[in-house]
Amino acid sequence: MKKIAAFASVLALAACAAPPPPPQNFPPLDYSYLKPIVFNVATLNVVDNYTPSPAEIALNANNPAPPATTLLAMLNRRLQPSGTPGAGTVTVQVASITEANGRLNGQMTVDINLSSPDGRATGFAEASVSATASEPDTDADPNAQPAALYQMTKKLMDTMNVELPYQIAHNIPNWVSWTNPQGAMSPPVSGAAPGGIQAAPLAAPPGSGGPAMPIAPTAPMSSNTNAAVPNYLPGAGPTALSPAP
Repeated sequence: MKKIAAFASVLALAACAAPPPPPQNFPPLDYSYLKPIVFNVATLNVVDNYTPSPAEIALNANNPAPPATTLLAMLNRRLQPSGTPGAGTVTVQVASITEANGRLNGQMTVDINLSSPDGRATGFAEASVSATASEPDTDADPNAQPAALYQMTKKLMDTMNVELPYQIAHNIPNWVSWTNPQGAMSPPVSGAAPGGIQAAPLAAPPGSGGPAMPIAPTAPMSSNTNAAVPNYLPGAGPTALSPAP
């Protein structure tokens, strides 16, 4: 009888327990509304040079928007060749989210290497961003970790879509097609996807001879980014390593 009573008590407690929360839906992180950045090269290859650790692979499996997959999709869509002779490679050096000491730490680094057909003219730009957040309490909410990882990827991507055009405009402006027949570098889109960053114009650097270049500066640069972004002034900041052909 005691065993039966104990079993009945367990069943009663189970019946009173709150049901688990339903799984969350995470919309894909889509940056197709941002204007393309068109380079003066015939080919532009996007490659992933980052190898995640086993711990990162486990986190990525629980991330609705894995950082490398999301970053590569944006780069392949947004960075485009113009058909002008020359070649370029866009390399994802880092696209990671890790756990350490109760924190989630994210980092993304992208390199752009460009060269003329004869190899005499070359250009290089690098954009690197980082972010950190508290690790979620997965005991209180089983959906907490996917949500936190998703938000970390989104934060990194929003910051990268500010930092990357900045570094391009300040390091390799002569390699960018500031105008093209399709108007890819025309004034920015007036609207954006819900929850996305808004596009705004960045003045073409002196000597580039083009109109505004769209970037996405709505959210201020995070204090965790590796490269702070000062206000652009004519003649300030780094210039192209060498002129484009």
